Amino acid sequence: MGIIGLAVVAAYLIGAIPFALVVGKGLRGVDVREHGSGNLGTTNAFRTLGKQVGILVLIGDITKGSLAAGLGLWAGGPEWGILTGIVAVFGHVFPVYARFRGGKGIATGAGAFVVLFPQAFLVGALLFAGTLLFTRYVSLASLMGALGIGLGALFLGYDGLSLGAIWLVVLFVYFTHRANIGRLLKGQERKANLFEKKK
Repeated sequence: MGIIGLAVVAAYLIGAIPFALVVGKGLRGVDVREHGSGNLGTTNAFRTLGKQVGILVLIGDITKGSLAAGLGLWAGGPEWGILTGIVAVFGHVFPVYARFRGGKGIATGAGAFVVLFPQAFLVGALLFAGTLLFTRYVSLASLMGALGIGLGALFLGYDGLSLGAIWLVVLFVYFTHRANIGRLLKGQERKANLFEKKK
């Protein structure tokens, strides 16, 4: 296996690190899979473990996406950076360390996009923040943020492999949020204040 192959495998293993589980058990003795949505993502970490621990999970999930994308860039250039970034998101959603039940890929994808497509990421981040501020639906903000990255990429002139990869991740995010979409359409989705203190 060459350096590129090793980079892809490493990207999956990095992306699969379940920071919500590791930090939750390590600092609070709490398995987040047994609380809230049971999801190993940042949102459930905030709700279950509180602001301070949630921020650590957020940083960890973003960092692993950035690290994986950077690894691919170093090993083979932009095309491989895109691949390893996508693989890291896949690893986050289907982590080998946690019986392939992870998060929904938002924070890890954001970390990869920061490295690979910073301008498109900025569009998505602004749309995410605005949606969260006005609606308080984290899931809707995540969906709008992903869509913002995709549309931003179109307007910024991305094409070819870059544009295809961005929209692949956008569609994957919508797939992982399919249950949230159903609850949003039914008016049953839970609003959240991620920055409230954990009682």
